[in-house]
This record gives sequence, structure tokens and C-alpha cells, in this order.
Amino acid sequence: MGQANGSFEQVIQIRGLYKYYGPNRAVGPIDVEVQPGQVVGLLGENGAGKTTTLRVLACDLLPSAGQVIVDGFDVVDNPDEVRSRVGYLPDKPPLYPEMTVREFLSFAARLKGVAKADVRKQVERVAEQTGVGPRLDQVIGTLSHGFQQRVGIAQAIVHRPRFVVLDEPISGLDPRQIVEMRHLIRGLAGDHTVLISSHILSEISQTCDRLLVIRDGCIVADDDEAAIVNRTLGGMRLSLLVAGVDRAALRELLDTMSGVEVTALTADGQALRAEIRTETDQRAVIARQIVESGAELLELGRSEHELESVFMRLAEGSAHTETNGGAH
Repeated sequence: MGQANGSFEQVIQIRGLYKYYGPNRAVGPIDVEVQPGQVVGLLGENGAGKTTTLRVLACDLLPSAGQVIVDGFDVVDNPDEVRSRVGYLPDKPPLYPEMTVREFLSFAARLKGVAKADVRKQVERVAEQTGVGPRLDQVIGTLSHGFQQRVGIAQAIVHRPRFVVLDEPISGLDPRQIVEMRHLIRGLAGDHTVLISSHILSEISQTCDRLLVIRDGCIVADDDEAAIVNRTLGGMRLSLLVAGVDRAALRELLDTMSGVEVTALTADGQALRAEIRTETDQRAVIARQIVESGAELLELGRSEHELESVFMRLAEGSAHTETNGGAH
């Protein structure tokens, strides 16, 4: 089909998507809609169907069945229109190591249809946006892995696409580079709608507005992190570090709070570490009552094991959908 009539509130519309390799189903059925400006994380184990799904969205693969609409254009009937609206960074960035960054980005811009008169301006724009400006005249093969990933993102957005697809953009980065990449990806939101594939739970959690969990080619959870956690675990898992109070007094204080269950209480240096489960988000209430008791609240946040527990339950469970049932 060509472009439909009317305006489009969703950048992406996926309806009944299947992808087969021979007789083997890699993906499907998938039904998802993505609104403009969202940063969406596609989370799943290796082999779950993440990369196949991204490749269909990027017009790198054709769907076996179903319909995929990007900015109003069908990926089967109007692949060139779709490609002009999508920026794609595969898990292995498509770089030419013998080129300088400037040469490569200029080449990518021309391939993606940027007018000759605008190439230099667009290259300088994305170089500044991705932080590779000081490296524009450096040979790509001499760059660190982190800077090569940045160049990969730069080529994906050099033609100002509405939709950016990033497959494992933080793979192989060191901790500092991961933080920098997180800020870079968050900075793309607003100008672009972003879909990120990853298996690194903490980064997906900190980077994305919405999570899609894929298992065996099907979306088994679709919502923001808090809603998925609450639905899967029956509440939130919090971790707090408190000083200036003994173990018995802290437990008594927490036990008096409605909807709070202490699951572990251990010494952490001169302080006490409490792991607790709450039916709803009680962080503000817990913080206020601990401070009012005269104790020192050193830390209060989501447990680092919370999303991991959710992911393992969803990955190991049946492939029935646990989405919130609609568009976002």
C-alpha cells in the first residue's frame, strides 16, 4: 500500500508481523505501535528475535506476513520511502576503516539522499551532536570502539530520519563510554523516535521510556518499567541504606509502614541495608518517615535485582502477551 490519508500519530505501526526463515518462525505475531519522540527498549535473550524485528523495521528484511507501517508508508510497498525516514545502526557498525570520519559521513549523507549543497552542514551537525567533531579528520580505523559507535550513530541520523533503530549500541563499551552513550541516546529523543535493542538490563532501564520484552519472537510485555515490574512481581523492590539506627529500631519502623514488607536486613559497613517489597511506589513515604525518625537515609532506590527478576520470569515463562493492551 502507499501512504494512507490523514495525519499519523504513530511513527511505527506493526500489525500481525511474522518473519520465517524457511519453515522456522523467527518472529511473530507482533502487534506494536510507537508514538513520536519515545525511546523504546527492545529487551530479550539472544535468539529471541530482536535483530530480526529491527531489520524488518529498517527495510533490511521483508516480513513474511503482516503489515509494518513507518511514518505512513508500508515497508513492502514503499521501501525507499521508509528507508529515507529510518536511521539504522546494526550491531556491527557499517564503517569503512580506511576513510576519515568526515569522508565517511559525507559518503553516507550522499547515499541517504542529502542534497550535495547540504552535505557539509549535515555532517558538521551530526558530528557535533554525537561528539565526534574533534575527530572529523581522523581515520576511522584509528578510533576507539566508543568513538566508532558514535560515528555509527552519526551515519544513522545524518539524513534527519524520524525513526532511529539502534541494535546493541552499548555492546563492548567500557563503563565511562556506556554513560556517555546513554546521554547521547537520550539526546536523540525529541528530534527522533528511537528503538534500542539490548540485553543489558540496567542500561535499557535508565535509557528508555518504554520496554518491549520479546521471547520466542513474541512480545510478552509492553509498558513502562514500573508497570511491568508491578504486574510481574506484584509490587516494587526497593533497597535502602540507613545509618544512625540499630537493627531492631529500623525493622520496627519499617514494619509499621502500610504495604511495606522487609525481605532482608543486613549490615553494610557502619550502616544497615534493607531490601523491601512494596505494593505501590512508597519511596516518598519511606524517605519522609526515616528522616523524621532521626535516622540518616543514605540511599533509597529500586533494587538492582528487580528488573533482572522480571526479565528472567518473562524470558522463562510462556509466550502469552502481558502487555497493557494498546497503543502508547
